[in-house]
Amino acid sequence: MKIICVGLNYKTHAIEMGRDFPAEPLVFLKPDSAILLKNKPFFIPDFSEDIQYEAELVFRICRLGKSIQPRFASRYYDAVTVGIDITARDIQNRQSKAGLPWDLSKTFDGSAPVGTFIPLEEAMESGEIAFSLDINGSRVQTGSSADMIFSIDSIISYVSKYYTLKTGDMIFTGTPSGVGPIRKNDNLVARIGSKKVLDFKAK
Repeated sequence: MKIICVGLNYKTHAIEMGRDFPAEPLVFLKPDSAILLKNKPFFIPDFSEDIQYEAELVFRICRLGKSIQPRFASRYYDAVTVGIDITARDIQNRQSKAGLPWDLSKTFDGSAPVGTFIPLEEAMESGEIAFSLDINGSRVQTGSSADMIFSIDSIISYVSKYYTLKTGDMIFTGTPSGVGPIRKNDNLVARIGSKKVLDFKAK
């Protein structure tokens, strides 16, 4: 199983990070050891002083595919949830400034909490999927699939040029603005619309 992630896929987030809007999807992978399922706690690592959350829509691949055309992409995913792309921001910034790969800042163990998947028809409202993240009861991020720079269909078409998509693969589709720090004892709750799909604590 692959965890395919897309960075800077919301203009508001690119602006808050001081980055240019990408001309094509910015793709990176997380290993399966990054996944946290069933609302298991996230343990803050000791190698970073700035661990941050990035709430994202995550789509589940439901069939084998390679070099998929955009018009057929909707056949290859069947469910969606919210995941958190947990990022060691200090490592990312340090590596980026040095012109080095920043994979370590996003691919460490436990850096991909994933919520409960729900069918697309349950998540979709007026042609879009709205999601949110609360920390300790306060809303910190809101987003919508309608605001993505690259749609899920275009992402699937793009990444399938390079990777064969397999049943069970997950695609993280980028975060809106509002990213910030995760602190010990924080309770992170993510929703699609009003439906809670993820609820875990940081330790």
